[in-house]
Amino acid sequence: MRIRPRRPAATRSLRRLLAAGLAAVLVVPAYGCRAELTPPGAPTAWPTGQSRHWQWQWQLTGPLDPTVDAHVYLLDPVDTTAAQTAELRSDNRRLICQVHVGSVRPADPDSSRFPETVQGSVGRRPGSRWLDVRAWDALEPVLADRFRLCRGKGFGAVALADADGYASRTGFPLDFDDQLLFNRRLARLARSLSLSPGLVNDVPQVAALAPDFDFAVNEECVRLRQCAKLLPFADAGKPVFHVEYTGSTADFCVTTVGYGFASIRKDRTLDAWREACPLP
Repeated sequence: MRIRPRRPAATRSLRRLLAAGLAAVLVVPAYGCRAELTPPGAPTAWPTGQSRHWQWQWQLTGPLDPTVDAHVYLLDPVDTTAAQTAELRSDNRRLICQVHVGSVRPADPDSSRFPETVQGSVGRRPGSRWLDVRAWDALEPVLADRFRLCRGKGFGAVALADADGYASRTGFPLDFDDQLLFNRRLARLARSLSLSPGLVNDVPQVAALAPDFDFAVNEECVRLRQCAKLLPFADAGKPVFHVEYTGSTADFCVTTVGYGFASIRKDRTLDAWREACPLP
């Protein structure tokens, strides 16, 4: 049996130090090396040359933490006050409101405005019901007011959540084209109200909708092995705001930062806690 000679202890130590240094570079946010970013406007602009340089925060529950070291905040427009958005905007933060465009809950302030005929099966949020996105004439006035609430509170962009009902059992015979038309109408509606439109999830339609939207918000593309499908946004210089709820940033950041995404680790409750991937 041939015995391989052992490497000198100094060589082994050097290799371990180099590996540890590489891991630190990948997982420690390089806040001291930020690029100068264009201040937000209305609607929020996303300069293509800066698409890889955003840090972001997604908070929908708990007391708002305005001190998080992030350029972009994605928030609930009902729970967030105008005073809070004013404080964030004074710090040149870009503000995105999350609007559920494909579902409604009884607790929503405008729930009574949705006719019973457009409310279908139980949605993915507790207590919610899917909406019939083919009924544009019934939905458009209510959704337009949801967008106006965002704009009135100082948001410059809107992220469209539950914009993928066609892939669930909604109680309506929705198909791919029904959803595509609805989402494009919403993007035009947002722009008409001086809001930058963003697409939440709806990965199967990303290639078709990337020209219509300014940014994407994605949940768990690493776990679901779908990250490559978001490249139509990244390749066009549009931000991809990505979150994972499991796994280590030391593992998934290598993949998503390489794709050019702005990635964070969050709890599913989407409170203030976050762990950010490094900027490239």
